[in-house]
Amino acid sequence: MKNRMPLLEALLKYKEENIYPFHTPGHKGGRGMEKMLRQALGGSTVLDVSLMSELDDIHRPKTYIARAQAMAARVYGSDACFWAVNGTTQAVHAMMLAALRPREKVLLPRNIHRSVAGGLILSDLEAVFLRPDYCERFDIHTQVSPEAIEGVLKKNSAIKAVLLTSPNYYGVAAETKKIADICHKYNRVLLVDEAHGPHLGFSKKLPPSAMQCGADACVQSTHKILGAMSQCSMLHIKGKRILPEFAADAMSLLTTTSPNYLLMASLDAVRYQIEAKGGKMAETAISAADKLREVIARHKGLRILKSSDCGGLKLDKTKVTVSFKKWGISGMKAAGCLRENGIAVELADAWNVLFLVTFADTGRDFKNALLKIDASLSKLEKGKRQALAEIVPEMPETTAAMKMRDVFYADREKIPFAPSSGRICGEQVSFYPPGIPVLLPGEIITDEIIGYCRRMKETGISVSGPADSSLKTIRVIK
Repeated sequence: MKNRMPLLEALLKYKEENIYPFHTPGHKGGRGMEKMLRQALGGSTVLDVSLMSELDDIHRPKTYIARAQAMAARVYGSDACFWAVNGTTQAVHAMMLAALRPREKVLLPRNIHRSVAGGLILSDLEAVFLRPDYCERFDIHTQVSPEAIEGVLKKNSAIKAVLLTSPNYYGVAAETKKIADICHKYNRVLLVDEAHGPHLGFSKKLPPSAMQCGADACVQSTHKILGAMSQCSMLHIKGKRILPEFAADAMSLLTTTSPNYLLMASLDAVRYQIEAKGGKMAETAISAADKLREVIARHKGLRILKSSDCGGLKLDKTKVTVSFKKWGISGMKAAGCLRENGIAVELADAWNVLFLVTFADTGRDFKNALLKIDASLSKLEKGKRQALAEIVPEMPETTAAMKMRDVFYADREKIPFAPSSGRICGEQVSFYPPGIPVLLPGEIITDEIIGYCRRMKETGISVSGPADSSLKTIRVIK
């Protein structure tokens, strides 16, 4: 077992030494924890230790963490890997800080994760947005095309980088290889938010990974799909366009000085796990997803997202997106019915429900879950209505009047949202899931946007971002 998981093994060795801690954390190996919490966490409390030289330092790793990160870089085909224990949001911010300089421009698809907006503020960057293609059959955005990206780069020499979200929440992958070639042809940097793709590259049945496609950097949520604990992610750097030492500085700047060793150990373990049996894990997940599709296909009228719905773009087959539009049932209602029967889905939007399937979906529990899904769909089918008219149009276009960083420091005031047309938005507004910003700080509010938000709220999807989650009021530039 030696050196298969350097940090985890060092952590277990430290536990065996039975050292009494006269240092943080204050619960002293669980002794001081409230009883109910200690019992719930079990033996893991002993592994919740403080940053110490015997277990290496994530800010300037030299031993166990350094070796483990180097192993992860080798597995994923990058030149350098950095662990993030503040979630992929931290990794996104660090990637943007490392790749760009203040006041430079970055080309972004509109369906970015909200963390990218935070990166724009921290990095003091100017965003140039491209609208991704729209799939009317499922009412979702897919990806920006290589041709659209090249068209913008030809006209705008001030753009220094392109940032993709691939695969997106629904598993739709961009043509990353073509886009990487275009970026490098024009001497631009390609950054990829691969939060939903830490399992890519381990099976030919899945889209290739960002590193395999030639991206200069990518971030991955190893907790979303693989076996790491929540908050655990990785930042990968490849090539000479981004300096690894600059990425290290950016990660250190954004990382807590009290990193949780349980989280880091789970990153060590997940790297070992996917290196040892990544192909088998991918096959297991794909097989489970296919079984779920078989159950859904028994119910006439339900649509399952396919590559042909997305202009032939590759799909992550472990994501199963189901449209209830033909049944006249919203995705939120369908998700609610599933939840009543003991099934919690990853995402529900106006018409769709997204099932996230992983290598962990095996055995009796998974078979029972399929039975519950079948029963839930039968119940919904009995109550189906004629397909409703479109209630949620494509998200409106926006116009920026101020840079996000300037908005962050500007004086703002709270006003009623309904009559706010013409004002400059002072906060981010998105509907989660999937979390695509409808309004970003600095953009002009319009009647069309207000109407869109009203219709989205009618579907029951939660508002994310603004101080007033009811969206009765909104903060605007004073």
